Amino acid sequence: MAERLAMTGADFSMHYCTRTVDRAAFLQRFNASRYAPRVQFHFYDGAADQKLNLAAMLADPQAGVHLYVCGLKGFMDAVLKTAREKGWPGGQLHYEFFGAEVAKSDSDAGFEIQLASSGRVIAVARDQTVTQALSTAGVKVPTSCEQGVCGTCLTRVLSGVPDHKGMYLTPEKQAANDQFTPCCSRAKTARLVLDL
Repeated sequence: MAERLAMTGADFSMHYCTRTVDRAAFLQRFNASRYAPRVQFHFYDGAADQKLNLAAMLADPQAGVHLYVCGLKGFMDAVLKTAREKGWPGGQLHYEFFGAEVAKSDSDAGFEIQLASSGRVIAVARDQTVTQALSTAGVKVPTSCEQGVCGTCLTRVLSGVPDHKGMYLTPEKQAANDQFTPCCSRAKTARLVLDL
């Protein structure tokens, strides 16, 4: 992304965080790039003055300035939490999780899915995902990660309340309850009507 931004002449800064210098991927590539002056390195085991200060860096959200973050879940959670606390609008926050553990719960129960196009009702067992139940019933929904990370299976919800277990949707989009990731998310209501 940094290479593309540099090529187009965009104004950006990049903060690269890792535990140690020897664990930093692409370090030589960044240092040799034409955008090297825009890259700031932050090493957990380094001097205090070079460590990332999220609160200071994210203190002043501005219109048109976007924040992109990727990395380990704990790190991303910290960055996004700080940005939201500092008032960054959800539309200016962009992130990509590369893996997630789908949270199972003892309260997970069976529920029904209704297909809006036909009215057909399909039961989803407590130990089954929505995409599995749909597939068994002959209804194919495209999937990729099957962890609620990539958004490939994102499906509109016309009625009912989803139990969001994926990470693809922002908290604001989850609160709208008008779409969900059926590869891992479930239902808080007895039935969800899907735009299928």
